[in-house]
Amino acid sequence: MASHIKSLYRPVSCGLARLSSHNVVLTANRFTPPAFPTVANGLLSRRRNNGDGGRVGLATSCANLSPLADKYKTQKEKEDDDNKKKSGKKKMVYQALGVGVLVGAVLGYQNSQANKNKQIANESNVKEYLLAEKPPEFKVARSITSDNDRSGLKVTLFQYQTCPFCCKARAFLDYFGVNYDVIEVNSVLRTQMKWSKYKKVPVVVIEYKDKILQINDSSVIVSALFSKLADPDSNLEQIMDCYPTIRFVEADGTEKADIQNRYFLMYNEAKVNRTKEDIVEERRWRRWADDTLVHTLSPNVYRTPTEALETFQWFDQAGNWPNLFSVWERYLVIYVGALAMWLIGKRLKKRHGIKDDARESLYDSCNHWMKGLKKKGTPYMGGANPNLADLAVFGVLSAIEGCEAFSDARKHTNIGSWFDRMKEAVGKRRGQLDL
Repeated sequence: MASHIKSLYRPVSCGLARLSSHNVVLTANRFTPPAFPTVANGLLSRRRNNGDGGRVGLATSCANLSPLADKYKTQKEKEDDDNKKKSGKKKMVYQALGVGVLVGAVLGYQNSQANKNKQIANESNVKEYLLAEKPPEFKVARSITSDNDRSGLKVTLFQYQTCPFCCKARAFLDYFGVNYDVIEVNSVLRTQMKWSKYKKVPVVVIEYKDKILQINDSSVIVSALFSKLADPDSNLEQIMDCYPTIRFVEADGTEKADIQNRYFLMYNEAKVNRTKEDIVEERRWRRWADDTLVHTLSPNVYRTPTEALETFQWFDQAGNWPNLFSVWERYLVIYVGALAMWLIGKRLKKRHGIKDDARESLYDSCNHWMKGLKKKGTPYMGGANPNLADLAVFGVLSAIEGCEAFSDARKHTNIGSWFDRMKEAVGKRRGQLDL
């Protein structure tokens, strides 16, 4: 021990002190004599108190010489310090997410118990899309109105602002000028969906004649409402009969439900001047948007806990959550949602065969769409104007418009030019289009 201390603090000629561990000479002008014994005494004191751990004590004391000591750290020591700082930040993120999950689980359970007997949807042995009564009143996030609304329907959309399927439904409603109210659903507590047996979003509730209809699934919402708009004289209730829900049990005992014909349009062909090939191609791309494109999003925007948290913080702004939810609800959604989607994103990556570098899968999907558009030789897949396939792909991608993943996609593919055209078309059209 004595030899170690002697080599670290030893008076030398010309008023210099030598720190042999760094082989650096400090001048008296830079390092004043009064401070030196104090530091040295601290080093000696720590050395004695720490016993075999003395070297740790010495290193800790040397760190207290900042900023002078920092100047003489080796590159490895600086890298170690940086790694400790990064590790500390990650630890804080994990702790915050963990607390959020615990609080969310308790509150979610309490809410589910309080509301489990308040569902108003009809039983499966009758028409499921017919509601026995109106859903409860909730705060309307915003009302979208257009002078070109020809539907004659009172529409309410239950949604998450940045859900790709909800974005797809909104793109359709906006483009065709349908007036609707937006109810923003708390994605963790789901308070606004307690009344419904169907818990996913988007859900559209429509007041039609003397009936209340609930349409589930974004693709069914688009197909059913387009069919109604294409043939205004048609009966929406009869249209909904064409999209039955089939329930079945898989080999592992899991109960599943599937909505039939979700990509099919139910109208008199004489009402719309379209070829069979055009309708089939549109249907194929709509299915691709749901089966392939959408699954590249989560692994890209939730790659790490930090990126997931940043994504939900953007959702907070895009969804106007400060004006819709209380402070505790917002932070619950942000932190619980970020952790949940980070875990789900990793699972989805494996399930859907996403490449190790998730960005490559996103780029591949963007390039696949643009290749099809180039082959078509028109501004949109629908020709001179967007069709339902354009709206589906645009809606899905608009969900990540404010994320780093989409910025990277714009840089590495040509998707940006088509996306900007679509954004302008949806914003300006507002139903001013003959079907």
